[in-house]
Amino acid sequence: MAVFTTKTPNDRATWLQGPDHRCSHLPAEPRRAWRLVLLGPPGVGKGTQAQILCDRLHACHLSTGDIFRATKSMLKRQTSPAMATAQECMARGELVPDPTVLAVVKERRACLSCCGGFVLDGFPRTAAQAVSLDASLRQAQVTLDAVINYQVPTDVLLNRLTGRQTCPACNAVYHVSNCRPKIPGVCDRCKSPLSQRVDDREESLNVRINAYNRTTAPLLDYYARRNLLIRIPAEGTPAEIFDRTMMTLVPQNQV
Repeated sequence: MAVFTTKTPNDRATWLQGPDHRCSHLPAEPRRAWRLVLLGPPGVGKGTQAQILCDRLHACHLSTGDIFRATKSMLKRQTSPAMATAQECMARGELVPDPTVLAVVKERRACLSCCGGFVLDGFPRTAAQAVSLDASLRQAQVTLDAVINYQVPTDVLLNRLTGRQTCPACNAVYHVSNCRPKIPGVCDRCKSPLSQRVDDREESLNVRINAYNRTTAPLLDYYARRNLLIRIPAEGTPAEIFDRTMMTLVPQNQV
């Protein structure tokens, strides 16, 4: 299959810090720009695949979760009404509502037309968000290449999530059996202590997975009707899942 080279990671300043900031390491010359949306239930490995795809395809990882998990010092520099509302919701322990998520993404619409391409992870989550994304893409005069839905049995998801550990400082993800850090409980990247997210505990997982399935079913139908949906089995190593993904993508969109 096709071989892709690596690149210097983009700092995603525009995406993480807001439209008044500019990213580093933008493409120096025109090239093939990939624009993908990743879907899949909690624990399916979207974040890991997003990082691999962005590295190999030279695209930018646009994760709404990364915006809302940004450090407090970074959030203080974001003064838009949408980010202020999001911070208030998070301070109360509430989910950020759809209109606010849409407003935050709309503020960053320049990222959608970036010549480097993108991999959207965590957005859209509903059919209404997909309609809004379509409008933003039309305005930017770009189109999606594909919407990748990663699938895995529920029992595998439960094992992945209950063993997952995350770094609150740099968002790196580990697993107690499948992807251990070099030093137990310590992040390989920044040496911060690892922790388990509250919503990764077993008692809340079935609720999360069932809620995801309910809200995402119309979204899958929406993209299937537009012939954009690609279903990828997400069992195996990250490299195997990536190869499976590219074997499906490349025949449709030659690099």
